[in-house]
Amino acid sequence: MCLWCNIKPLPGANRLIKHLRSNGVPTALASNSPRSDIFAKISHQGWKESFSAIVGGDEVEKGKPSPDIFLEAAKRMNATPSNCLVIEDSLPGVAAGKAAGMHVIAVPSVPKKTVEFSSADEVIDSLLELRPEKWGLPPFNDWIEGTLPIEPWFIGGPVIKGFGRGSKVLGIPTANLPAENFADVVSEHTSGVYFGWAGLSTRGIYKMVMSIGWNPYFDNTEKTVEPWLLHNFGEDFYGEELRLAIVGYIRPEANFPSLESLIERIHEDGKIAEKALDLPIYARYKDSPYLRNPLQQGSASDGSQAEQNSK
Repeated sequence: MCLWCNIKPLPGANRLIKHLRSNGVPTALASNSPRSDIFAKISHQGWKESFSAIVGGDEVEKGKPSPDIFLEAAKRMNATPSNCLVIEDSLPGVAAGKAAGMHVIAVPSVPKKTVEFSSADEVIDSLLELRPEKWGLPPFNDWIEGTLPIEPWFIGGPVIKGFGRGSKVLGIPTANLPAENFADVVSEHTSGVYFGWAGLSTRGIYKMVMSIGWNPYFDNTEKTVEPWLLHNFGEDFYGEELRLAIVGYIRPEANFPSLESLIERIHEDGKIAEKALDLPIYARYKDSPYLRNPLQQGSASDGSQAEQNSK
């Protein structure tokens, strides 16, 4: 039985590993897990050949938060610890990296816990936020006009009433979906601002920009999906079936000092999405059958079949 076959990499992990490998940057994997478990976890991802060294917790005297595991990784790469950059998702890992005399970026695995990782040199919510050039590494070259193409994913369901703040507070009507119907899919994707295409069962296909997350300004207690269809409908359409093809990423979720600055940024996101969706790399998904075919309530997909059909 394969215990690890269904686990998925964090958003941006494949992109980062491929980027470092293609640019000849030596990379190590250092984990408290036994070496055999590490290989079992990464074998189906095709990552083994991407690392110059792999160090398991059973190969050193002490695991994290001791620095042993990172010092051993640096030794195997023939690298000076002070020239190494650690990317960690746990507090023991951050402590181990700092104790090894390395630079550390924290990507907390638990939402809304950023403040607990203050000992790291940088804290980001997602690997999609990573800017390698800040650390002397080759920059990503896949951003297009302020947007990042992503593996498309698809969700749909009936439009429901949300918090009532979209139209009333922000002046920006959002078409909320019942997130509990596809909680597993939403949990796999990092919080932030995305964009793509929206299909309404009786109206047509429209450009849209959407937020996923806890909306720090309003301090949501649960992760929500709030699409804004970039069209003036002039009326509500609660209960109507809405299908979304999410094809690109704009920015991480952020807090704002004022309501005015939040509204200004949302409109800027809308302009970015409006322009980007005319680019061929994104425009082709407007023809996805997923946006037009009837869906069962709350259906969701990672987009593999829908992407095939849109090409």
